[in-house]
Amino acid sequence: MKTHHYIFLTAASFVIVFYDQDIGLNLGILAIVYALLTLFKTPERNRTRTFLILFVTSILSSFAFIWYRDFPSLLAVVSSILLLGYRSRNRKLKILFLIPVFIINSFTSIFRFFIFDAWLPKRNVSGVWQKTLAFVVIPLVFISIFFGIYSAGSDHFAALFTDYELDINVWQLLCLSVLGFFIAFNYWNYAVERFIYKKNYLLDDNFNDQSKVQKATYSFLDLDAERTSGVISFFCLNILLVFFIITYNYEQFYEVSKTPVQLSEETHERVNAVIMSIVMAVMVIMFYFKSGFNFDPKAKLMKMLARIWIILNAVLVLSAALKNYEYIITYGFTYKRLGVFAFLLLALIGLALTLIKIQKQKRNAFLFNGMTWYFYGTILACSYVNWGGIITSQNMKRKDFAVEYHLEQISFSERRLLKYADEKKDLQLKKKILEKVKEEKAKPFLSKILYYETLKE
Repeated sequence: MKTHHYIFLTAASFVIVFYDQDIGLNLGILAIVYALLTLFKTPERNRTRTFLILFVTSILSSFAFIWYRDFPSLLAVVSSILLLGYRSRNRKLKILFLIPVFIINSFTSIFRFFIFDAWLPKRNVSGVWQKTLAFVVIPLVFISIFFGIYSAGSDHFAALFTDYELDINVWQLLCLSVLGFFIAFNYWNYAVERFIYKKNYLLDDNFNDQSKVQKATYSFLDLDAERTSGVISFFCLNILLVFFIITYNYEQFYEVSKTPVQLSEETHERVNAVIMSIVMAVMVIMFYFKSGFNFDPKAKLMKMLARIWIILNAVLVLSAALKNYEYIITYGFTYKRLGVFAFLLLALIGLALTLIKIQKQKRNAFLFNGMTWYFYGTILACSYVNWGGIITSQNMKRKDFAVEYHLEQISFSERRLLKYADEKKDLQLKKKILEKVKEEKAKPFLSKILYYETLKE
């Protein structure tokens, strides 16, 4: 199949699965279609290990959305499909360029649409296809556009068509057709601007030979002065961080106990301070180890102090994680408290990558490239696991278990709550849960969430 076949096929599929439906099972099905067609369309040379992994995660993310239909699974399936399509055509282009490519194509698509020679067949086209395109498709597009314009400008004109009893929502059909075509066109026919290809080297993980030459970074500082500045900065920052870790842990573990509200606010403030500290720490290291100092034989002391600082920052992260764990043990699980662990884990990974950068003499881009994939992995983990079920099952063991909170605020907790209602013989709670399940099961097939279909009424 040619590019235009993929565009029209997936645009039509979009209209079919979303017409008169809510978002649900249909988006997962459409994502699977996109993933399979991408695998079929991708040439063998581009089917790298990364591409195949992205294909698998795209399929898994699609099933996760079919099962849960929540924001994490939506984010996972959209990012997976975009990464898959991007990698299918660009083996070596850095993944960070996906965002500018996506934004640029969203704005330029209307102009690229009218460059028909770039995406429609130029020759060897059957007479049937020519006639269908010339006599049906193109006139229908223009008629639909102007029908919308004229209907908006004249009620009598619109009444000529709306007075007839047709079981078709014309406006919905038109909007879905335009949106489906827009998505399909930009997915199968996106363009990468030449300047992006030219700047791809800026995101390489390794230095080139020219960057290994020892030279001062700034005209107002010579090499020795800059090296000494780094030694003094890291030495002072290490001393400062040691005192901060001592006071931080004293405040967390030895001060007088406070109310739950005060403790919650202070815990989140301290975690935010830790994360900000880690971000700033990585930026300082990037500032000093951006070029020549990675290969400077006289910078051993500065490298040692930087490694010590990274280790001390890791100790700070572990202290925050320990306090968050204690907070969970005392007051129970919530999404935010689990989210704190996720952020702290990413902070540790960032510190580990920074240590590798210094040890292996990598460029700063190595950190951004690596963290992009770890962030994507975090999104996948959030979408594949029923965290609401875990939160509810753990909090059920507590004496202060808040039933109404878990029923209204915690997603996909119904299975655990039904078990809890049976154990406590709480018929009122069971009735509430079953009513919610019944409402979900009553939705049309393509709008369903499979999680609720597995619950027995």
